[in-house]
Amino acid sequence: MTITWADFEKIEIRVGTIIAVEQFPKARNPSFKLSIDFGEEIGIKKSSAQITALYSPDALIGTQIAAVINFPPKQIANFMSECLVLGAVQGKEVTLITLDKPSKNGLRIS
Repeated sequence: MTITWADFEKIEIRVGTIIAVEQFPKARNPSFKLSIDFGEEIGIKKSSAQITALYSPDALIGTQIAAVINFPPKQIANFMSECLVLGAVQGKEVTLITLDKPSKNGLRIS
C-alpha cells in the first residue's frame, strides 16, 4: 500500500527517554510498562511494550527510543498505553529503534 506524503506527516514520531520500567504480569504476552520522557512540551507518556525477550528493565533505563505519540490511548489489561514504541519485529523478538547519538527529548523524527 502506498501512502501520500500528507499521510506520513500526520504520524508524530518523537524521541523519548525511558525513565521507568515495570513488569506487566497482567498483559496477555510478556511485556513491560514503560514511562517515557518526551520533554517539556509533551511530557511523560506510558506504553506497554512486548520487548522482554531482548531487554531487561535495568538495561532500558536511559535508553532513547522512537515512538508514535499521536495514536489514541489503548487499554491493555488494566493499563492505558499512551504511545507506541517502535521496533523491528522478528517472531517474539522486538529490537527497539534507538538513537546512536543523544538527542533532545520530544524532537520529531522525519
